[in-house]
Amino acid sequence: MAETVETAEVKKAAEPLFSKRRKKIVTDPLNDDNPITIQVLGICSALAVTTQLEPTFVMAIAVTVVIVFSNLIISLMRNLIPGRIRIIVQLAVIATLVSLVDQVLKAYFFDVSKMLSVFVSLIITNCIVMGRLEAFAMGNKPYDSVLDGLGSGFGYAWIILAVAFFRELFGSGSIFGFKVFEAIGLPDFPLNGLMVSPVGAFMVLGLIIWVQRAYTGYVEK
Repeated sequence: MAETVETAEVKKAAEPLFSKRRKKIVTDPLNDDNPITIQVLGICSALAVTTQLEPTFVMAIAVTVVIVFSNLIISLMRNLIPGRIRIIVQLAVIATLVSLVDQVLKAYFFDVSKMLSVFVSLIITNCIVMGRLEAFAMGNKPYDSVLDGLGSGFGYAWIILAVAFFRELFGSGSIFGFKVFEAIGLPDFPLNGLMVSPVGAFMVLGLIIWVQRAYTGYVEK
């Protein structure tokens, strides 16, 4: 058994930086194991901050940064963390990173920070972040954990950006604040007030989940 474990460790250490397994760590959360559409995590922020693309884009970056660096830190510390307090340590790491991100937003993107309000702070309780720490970073090396964080962050990001795109376009008639319908000569294009409400967010997200699961053939077990 010792020889088998040692051999496995040697093979893993000699693994190319962008091996098939590592590429799969990054690409799986984009589609086949998406944290929102498949795992149904992070739904709250996907509904709450997606009325416009600008705050949604900033939220996507913030969550990705927190996931990547929390994965890295916990992976580096995983052999030093007593099992009984691992959740407390994970929360402390996440809270520290979220506080740093919040301060950066307030310093350099104050208007966006005001639009996001308390939702940046609520990254601390985001199930995606905690899930990746517990399911992956606690049992894998730093490089793989960073890749896992990137994959999960990008998977989360493209879904909330897709929701925000449709909500802003059909709810406000704009994309990143640019008035699309006026620019193409349709100033009287009827907008849908439902898109700027939570109900509209549920509808758009539900349609995205339906299309994505239909494409992948995913079925709840």
